[in-house]
Amino acid sequence: MIDRRPQQRMRQPVLEVTDLRRPALKPASFTLSTGECVAVRGPSGAGKTLLLRAIADLDPNEGRVALDGVDREAIPAPEWRRKVAYVPAEPGWWADGVGEHFADWPRAAALLPKVGLPDDVKAWPVARCSTGERLRLALVRALALEPRVILLDEPTAALDAVTVASVEALIHDRLATGMSALWVTHDDDQAVRVARRILAVHAGEVREAALP
Repeated sequence: MIDRRPQQRMRQPVLEVTDLRRPALKPASFTLSTGECVAVRGPSGAGKTLLLRAIADLDPNEGRVALDGVDREAIPAPEWRRKVAYVPAEPGWWADGVGEHFADWPRAAALLPKVGLPDDVKAWPVARCSTGERLRLALVRALALEPRVILLDEPTAALDAVTVASVEALIHDRLATGMSALWVTHDDDQAVRVARRILAVHAGEVREAALP
């Protein structure tokens, strides 16, 4: 088995979270280093999605979040959400056609083969896409923004083993270029494959934990 976890070496913090809180989420503090993937674990309803949405500034929250040392408040919201891209478990679609959801299709198209999607998917109606195809399209849409940090909420939950491996490989390649990731997963084996650190979320409390 190929170890796709980032190698342990000194890295600069890219994301700093200090006392981040919102209803149902207790104050959370941690850092994410350049090129690092941290798995986010916990039972359903524990607050994992709330944590990612708070970091992405999609819901009202308090506390300090900084990217490369710059406070979130100093970065315009659209730019923040490009640099800190959130991929939800149930991606949103606001137009009928797949291609209408991509600002830079050539950049996205280069990623399609890496996740097993055909070249002509741009012309598909969204309604034609399966749950797994929509998840992969949402991931491609986020990666095409070339974010500094990607927030992944169970991006492989509806995928078969072969496609899971392709998604993990794609994220691993991006980590090697300096992107960082928070990856929500319920899969113990996946957490071990992709991450070297765990954030455990229980009843809204976020803490460091050991790998399974």
